[in-house]
Amino acid sequence: MQYYNFDKTAAFKTLSALASTGKDFDYKAIDAERVRNTITPMAAGLAYSYAAKPVTPSVLDALQALADEQELVAKYQALLDGETMNTGENRKVLHHLLRGQLGNDVLFEGKNLGVFYRQELERFSTFADAVHAGKITGTTGKRFTTAVQIGIGGSDLGPRALYLALENWAEVEGKKKLNAKFISNVDPDDASAVLSTLSLEETIFVLVSKSGTTQETLANELFVKEKLKKMGLDSSRHIVAVTSETSPLAHNKAYLNSFYMDDFIGGRYSSTSGVGGVILSLAFGPDVFKEILSGAHEADALSLEKNIRKNPALLDALIGVWERNFLGFPYTAVLPYSQALSRFPAHLQQLDMESNGKRVNRFGQPIAYSTGPVVFGEPGTNGQHSFYQLLHQGVDIVPLQFIGFVQSQRKDDVIVDGSESQTKLKANLAAQIAAFAKGKNDVNANKEFTGRRPSSLIFGRRLTPSSLGALLAHFENKVMFQGLVWNINSFDQEGVQLGKTLTRKVLAGNSGDEILEAYRKLLEI
Repeated sequence: MQYYNFDKTAAFKTLSALASTGKDFDYKAIDAERVRNTITPMAAGLAYSYAAKPVTPSVLDALQALADEQELVAKYQALLDGETMNTGENRKVLHHLLRGQLGNDVLFEGKNLGVFYRQELERFSTFADAVHAGKITGTTGKRFTTAVQIGIGGSDLGPRALYLALENWAEVEGKKKLNAKFISNVDPDDASAVLSTLSLEETIFVLVSKSGTTQETLANELFVKEKLKKMGLDSSRHIVAVTSETSPLAHNKAYLNSFYMDDFIGGRYSSTSGVGGVILSLAFGPDVFKEILSGAHEADALSLEKNIRKNPALLDALIGVWERNFLGFPYTAVLPYSQALSRFPAHLQQLDMESNGKRVNRFGQPIAYSTGPVVFGEPGTNGQHSFYQLLHQGVDIVPLQFIGFVQSQRKDDVIVDGSESQTKLKANLAAQIAAFAKGKNDVNANKEFTGRRPSSLIFGRRLTPSSLGALLAHFENKVMFQGLVWNINSFDQEGVQLGKTLTRKVLAGNSGDEILEAYRKLLEI
């Protein structure tokens, strides 16, 4: 395989010549036939629709040529087979292996990593079952009723988003085992607010830090331990660790148990490891977590399809490249019409922007084209009463990714003005797609909508563990494919390191930097 900068490919020239096709796309011509013919099946019963995207058959053919020229599926297979794809840190990238074998056995220093991941899955599954059965309790012997995750970044955003996504479903389906809470910010108000609502003798904490040195997480751990001590509780009977086997947290008697991952699982890609698995298994049971893994694995397998019209993650990725690099759109909004996905856009923001916010290629050489977009979003219909004004009538065109479901999770509804709330939600979703695409003419310029705002739709029957896993993997693979198109390393995050280094200097009080010292005094550090 060869790794080329995007702008050196023949497909780049072809797509550049087709740019006017996208800019002149006739959104008003979108009809029922186009909607029917632009649906690509996804895993776990989901589907991807690009009817309201500015793509024509000739553009799709050119995007297929790009996928073939950049050997995207072959490079994905190499990743699955354990090739070193994180060139910045000289590491493998193995989050797909957490949810099933799609490549060769991956060996490292004599260890079969697939076997290792499966063993850890069974270890924390057994642990969760023991907690639910009352075989593992806290200091006073009372059963645990709440689990609290202590982590930040990838150790918080993904697991929190997945927990919230399934909380209602689990209650209705009788799968709710424990309540779950999350502490992430080093701001003491975060930990204090969470702990103030809990019975600590009935609370188990999940401390997540792969390195075992994450400043914010360790500060919050000490905050929690101090609260437990004041209550006369033994913290070693209330805290489990999720970490690497080489961290200070590993094999440590200060914890009730420890569960392991390795450096080949990046933080923002770790929701299907013990990082998400321990808290979700405690909250909903191991079987529910394994359903998430099953949906994700199905999506991973589908992403090996070379025909982009049958590979929804690859198709979504390439359309995003088309919009970013040839139509000049620097933003993407993720708009789930499901309250359960309230924190999903925040997770995708980290996933996308931390992965593909790069200005050099995988060899450390500067590149001359745009890479990852700015990603933001909120659930509908809340967003409609917030930032949709700019999306509809602002100067910048923002591509949109809608997500919706036919049924609600709780199935608890009421008829108002002739329709149920879930029906109103779906009607709003359909209306927004049409309004963004076709707009509205008006003699009053203030009331005119120019339309021509592209959107895609991911939809399914109901948000369940398997469909949630498929949705998660779809976006992980989309981001991966875009990084491969751009010839960048989507699996390190050096952009977060400088601030950490300077923070340590500020805390030490001897940075020797005038601006740091000025702000240290201003903030009374």
